Amino acid sequence: MVSTASPSAALSAFAGRRVFVTGHTGFKGAWLALLLARLDARVSGYALAPNTTPSLFDAARVAPALAQHTVGDVRDAAALTRALHAAKPEIVLHLAAQPLVRASYRDPAETWSTNVMGTVNLLDAVRTCPSVRAVIVVTTDKCYDNKEWLWGYRETDPLGGHDPYSASKAGTELVAASYRKSFLAERGVLLATARAGNVIGGGDWSEDRLIPDAARAAARGAVLEIRSPQATRPWQHVLEALHGYLLLGARLLAGDAALATAFNFGPEARDNLPVARVLGGLQPHWPELQWAHCPPPGAAPHEARNLYLDSSQAHTLLGWQSRWTLDEALAATARWYRTVQHEPGQARAITEQQIEQFCA
Repeated sequence: MVSTASPSAALSAFAGRRVFVTGHTGFKGAWLALLLARLDARVSGYALAPNTTPSLFDAARVAPALAQHTVGDVRDAAALTRALHAAKPEIVLHLAAQPLVRASYRDPAETWSTNVMGTVNLLDAVRTCPSVRAVIVVTTDKCYDNKEWLWGYRETDPLGGHDPYSASKAGTELVAASYRKSFLAERGVLLATARAGNVIGGGDWSEDRLIPDAARAAARGAVLEIRSPQATRPWQHVLEALHGYLLLGARLLAGDAALATAFNFGPEARDNLPVARVLGGLQPHWPELQWAHCPPPGAAPHEARNLYLDSSQAHTLLGWQSRWTLDEALAATARWYRTVQHEPGQARAITEQQIEQFCA
């Protein structure tokens, strides 16, 4: 099912709003900053400098679209609090995180301190910032205790996590719930958490992710090596998840306290596909892309094979639906990378063009 409601109309509540975004220099955060700018919001960002070269934040020249751009670490509570108070936001979207499973095995302490204590620092700052009315803490589909089920996880299913990244995001959910019940609800600040699927789109150059690895291989004329071609994930364009976050945020700003809870934002069941099927769908749009199954030598870190989200709650309570099919998302993603590979100066233009297409 494809929603016929225009995101522009549904999200008009953000026009003129002061919005504080953590992690705005990352892939998802940069898309969010430009989407909010398109909605005429006043965006203040707080994040580390981009950790990839190139980065969407730099390539698409996101900084000029911001009211305030602060480089800082969410583990620095004092700096984070100063930036939040200076921005005087009405709503906070917390995206800053260590987001990679395999990186969490290499440095679990950094993952836990960033994802859990970074969230503690943010929510503690919110407690003392009288302008804030709503908060969305973004976690992940991997925060559930994965049983390798073939059906979707619901918001009421147990949290867990085998790897440090997944477990730290389950911990982030517990932190958010604790602050909601202990401090924020009594002040009238509505806090929700958002759990999205595997987002794809142009401008992601992170390590150990399917689409960035594909982009690097295609640019070099190399064969993309795939560890687990039959692993399934809930694939969706990054704008789908951001649309869900902002629909939820608009309702929280309107004072809908019943929505101060956890929400899944995952694709339709038809788009919960194995890696091999995704690559097969990508190749018609990206002829240079070639791949092969290359099992890692020796023991590899544990990664879930099956993962699917049940997003019925978002459909029912928010009217959120996927707007693009997976093939449309793959076509847009391939077009972004191929365009920017040949014309690097077009990164901002094609990003904004795809935002316009999504919002039409």
